[in-house]
This record gives sequence, C-alpha cells and structure tokens, in this order.
Amino acid sequence: MRRFGCAIALLGLLLLPASADTALPGFVRQDRLIPVSLNDGSEVKLETMIVRPDRPGRFPLVLLVHGTNPAAGQAFRAAAARQSPADLLNAAVAFAQHGYAVASIMRRGFGRSEGRFAESLSEPCDDRDYLAVGRIAAEDVTGAVVMLRGEPWVESDQVLLMGHSTGGFAVTAAAAGNPAGVVGVLNFEGAHGSVPGHTCSPDHLVADAGIFGRTARIPALWVYSENDCSAPPALGRRMFDAYVASGASAQLQVLPPFGVDGHAMVSMGPADIWWPAVESFLNQLRLPTSVLVELPPRASIPAPMPLNVACTDYFDAYVKAWTDAKAYAWNREGHCSSVTTRTVEEAKSEALRQCVAAWKECSLYAVGQGLAPG
Repeated sequence: MRRFGCAIALLGLLLLPASADTALPGFVRQDRLIPVSLNDGSEVKLETMIVRPDRPGRFPLVLLVHGTNPAAGQAFRAAAARQSPADLLNAAVAFAQHGYAVASIMRRGFGRSEGRFAESLSEPCDDRDYLAVGRIAAEDVTGAVVMLRGEPWVESDQVLLMGHSTGGFAVTAAAAGNPAGVVGVLNFEGAHGSVPGHTCSPDHLVADAGIFGRTARIPALWVYSENDCSAPPALGRRMFDAYVASGASAQLQVLPPFGVDGHAMVSMGPADIWWPAVESFLNQLRLPTSVLVELPPRASIPAPMPLNVACTDYFDAYVKAWTDAKAYAWNREGHCSSVTTRTVEEAKSEALRQCVAAWKECSLYAVGQGLAPG
C-alpha cells in the first residue's frame, strides 16, 4: 500500500515548459516540479531537471545537488533565483551516458523551487552555525529521494547522492540519516561559508563533519581540486579526517588543478577530469560504469579573439556543454559571460545581462551549437 500511495502521489508531478534538446540524442530530458514533504509536515515543490537514457527499463538514480552563488546581501536572493538545475548538466549527461537516471534538484529558495530560502547564515563569520543549515538542506535531498524512488524508470535500491560545494555539504548531512535506497555518496568540494580570501568558521565545518560521520553508514567518496579557492583541499582533508574518525566509511581524492579556480571543476569542466575517480568508486559499489549511450561529436566553434585566461576556460567549457540552451557573450577586450540554463532565450538574455553588468559593452558571440546570428 505504501508503494501504491507513492505512485499515486507521483502522478501529481508538475511539468515545466521545456523544449527538445537536439544536443542530447538518445536521452530524455524533462523539467519538473517535484513535491517534497518536509519534517514539519508541509510540502514544497522543487525544480528538477531529469536526464535519462531514452529506452525502457529501470536505471540507478543519481540525485545532483547544487552549490550556492557567492553573491552577498540583497544581491544573493536574485542570484539564487537565477540558478538552474542545468548548472550541473555536464555531470548529469556523464552519468546518463553510463546508464543512470539523473535528477538535478534546486533546494528551497533557489531557481524556481518553492519555499522560502531556509539556509540563511546570520551569525558573524567567526561563529557560523553550519550544522543547522546542513540539516535543512538535507531535508530537501531526502525528500527528493523519497519521491523519485517511486518513478517507473528508477531502480529504487540503487540511489547515489552527488553534491557540489554547499550541495556536497548537504548530501553529507543527508547521509547521516542513511536514507532508504541510497548506496553511495559523492561529495564534490563540499564546504560552506566561503568569503573572498578565506572560509568563515572552518573549525565548525570540521566539527560538523565529525557529527555527520557518527551515524553515516553509506560509503562515500570525497573529491577536491588542488586549486579550489572556495573549498581548499586542506580544509576538505580536515573535514574528511573528522568524518571517518567518527566511524563513517569514506575515501578522499584530491585531483590536479583545473583552470583558474578548481571549484568550477564539476560545473564547467569535462567529466573526463573526475570520472576515473568516480568510476573506481562505482565499481566498488557494483554499479554500472560502461557507456550505454554514445553521443555525437560536439560542434566545432571558433573562439573569439582576444580572450583573457578565465574566458578561454569558459569558452572551452561552453563548447563542451551538452545542450542547445546555452549562450556566450563577449566584448573586444576579451571579457565574457557564459551561461547554460533552461531555454535558449533564457540563456541569451542571462549571458548578455551578466556581461553588460560587469563590462558594459558586450554582444552575443555564440548561441547553442553555433555562432550567434549577425
């Protein structure tokens, strides 16, 4: 009866407007609002992007959980609302290629998800309460797992949690509750409280990782980049050591530098950078690692000239993003803005907005798989 009731509830999933993505042949891509029950008995709908092989059958589920835009003050709310499940599209496609159904969720207060933003950090920088916000974020993660396990295309007892940045902290908090069906956790550059030049209350993060580790019994892989400016690997190692010292089962991988800031490794970098570490972990869990769906070669787009160092990295990531819903804005001084989001029109508008806000004079250089018209 419980499974029947869950199936009935899933019929209430709301579809968001979406267009076919020709860059992903062989896959189903859907945008949804997923109803999630919270601990206080209330319900919110979380914006979710689903990418899965376009074929019958059930697949292991990967739940992707995003990080937090670094904007501060009043600008934060607007920046959070502009975040999209497609921020982790490259990771979603990498797993879907290997035979997984992937759901990228937005937590409360982010993107188009319902509910007020519940992860506020009002304490001073030297006394941040990360434990509370981690547990709040974990509610969204656990609630999404409960709903998605009932989908007819999901292997309900083969669920992976993968979080990036504050999302890595969120999935680590969720793992402390050992949610049903979850067999592994991927914590990419998990941390919190990054401000320019340092991390607020790092000792609290270390202590909280130890608290989560007291009850977590799900195998985990923690991955950091050597040149991460927001989640330095030294801090990641301290958190990891506290986590496993408390009894949790986990492995740590520190990968070589990526671009100008390794914190963008998952969102901007090709999956080839981190997939070998993940593949080894999946093999240990006896989960799929072979390619199930081949993708065509990416379109060849010439880079604009000149480009600064960061924008060279952004353009490379732009070309490699598996979607039509992307845009690259640029100016002749070599500055840029690159956006991957829900729709082509949204990508064009947001890329131009970001570029003009920072550099005044900008134009669209590329849209989707080719150069911008005109």
